[in-house]
Amino acid sequence: MARLFGTDGVRGEANRGLTPELAYKLGRAAALYFSKEIEGPFKIIIGRDTRISGTMFEAALASGICSAGGNVILTGIIPTPAIAYLTRIHKAAAGIVISASHNPFYDNGIKFFGGNGYKLPDKVEDELESIVNALGKNDDYYRASNKEIGTIAHRHDLVHEYIDYVVSTCDVGLKGLRIVLDCANGAAFEAMPAVLHELGAELIVINDNPDGRNINDNCGSTHLDSLQAEVIARKADIGIAHDGDADRCLAIDENGKVIDGDHIIAACALAMKEKNRLHANTVVSTVMANIGFHKALTENGCNVEVTAVGDRYVLENMLKNDYNLGGEQSGHVIFSDFATTGDGLITALQLLSYIVTERIKASAVTNIMVSYPQLLLNVKVKSKDNWQQNEKIKEAIAKGEAELGSDGRVLVRPSGTEPLIRVMAEGADQEQLQRICHAIGAVIENELG
Repeated sequence: MARLFGTDGVRGEANRGLTPELAYKLGRAAALYFSKEIEGPFKIIIGRDTRISGTMFEAALASGICSAGGNVILTGIIPTPAIAYLTRIHKAAAGIVISASHNPFYDNGIKFFGGNGYKLPDKVEDELESIVNALGKNDDYYRASNKEIGTIAHRHDLVHEYIDYVVSTCDVGLKGLRIVLDCANGAAFEAMPAVLHELGAELIVINDNPDGRNINDNCGSTHLDSLQAEVIARKADIGIAHDGDADRCLAIDENGKVIDGDHIIAACALAMKEKNRLHANTVVSTVMANIGFHKALTENGCNVEVTAVGDRYVLENMLKNDYNLGGEQSGHVIFSDFATTGDGLITALQLLSYIVTERIKASAVTNIMVSYPQLLLNVKVKSKDNWQQNEKIKEAIAKGEAELGSDGRVLVRPSGTEPLIRVMAEGADQEQLQRICHAIGAVIENELG
């Protein structure tokens, strides 16, 4: 039986793979689990992105929590990192976010933060899953009655506490900086414009009219074309893009070139090192980081620790070794001095602060490292199970690796949230990478598609 929790909570197509009945059980399980060591009333904070199914799951989760005696605070539409922050500041038992991040609108997801503001370790997710499974068989768990039944409060005003906090993490003003901001028609559409206006930026906002169906629709950090065009057309200094739940940030320089997570982490690492703020002169990244990223940091006296793909693995390494900067090429960046999770708004401000403080153009960040060509191919499959044991796939990967030799690499991995196998090749020759990726992809599609 497949594990309920993926790499970032429970995710699926709304009302099919992920149902309100399951959401109710998850809410009930969360209240039962997180209240174990709490005497008296407790609360759980819930936020969501702009998907049409968000209110349905919000209602189901809240009902499950109230049935087990928990009080619910509904913040409405709010960035994922805001829930991590508010859960900790307001001493809630847990926080829940209803979002499928960068996925299309018809998907949704439910992810949890503990009372400390951190995502849950596998062990806790497994315990929640065991409660959910038990609820499906014979629900003889505690059921509140009389005055013990939980209540629901609507507190969208809490978003302003988060906005104020994000502003406080930036120690420079942004007056005179012309910024194009792409909100992905998602959870950042209210908070991030408020943050940048507060700091004095000249702001042009696009994709800030969510209708429940247009989240991530050819916009945001996964579709940068419209932002690139707008930056050029408006002669802006920089473009900032978030994903649907605003835990990611990518940027566009004044020439329309992409500033990805590798560039952002490298720039911020150098700035922090110069101020003696980079713990152990080390950053944490994943196997997806560009070869050029490693070279740039090594040449500037920084170390890089490498983890599996996923911001949770980056954070685990950071916490274990007391590092304070880590992230992914995709734009999940964790500044542990300010946040317990990836925060796209804080990431944007740290990048903008670097540009303002150093009195440089955004293109200086693009040029901070030489990016080796990197090709990523997504192959849709029926099942990701046991793909690594498939002999024909192993042979295709080995052949690609042999051809690239020491001048590049091949990385094949399953998506943690979608029915995809991702094939990545990196090296000096784009045409060679394309041929190698498509050769491996064709074998995967033939074997598993």
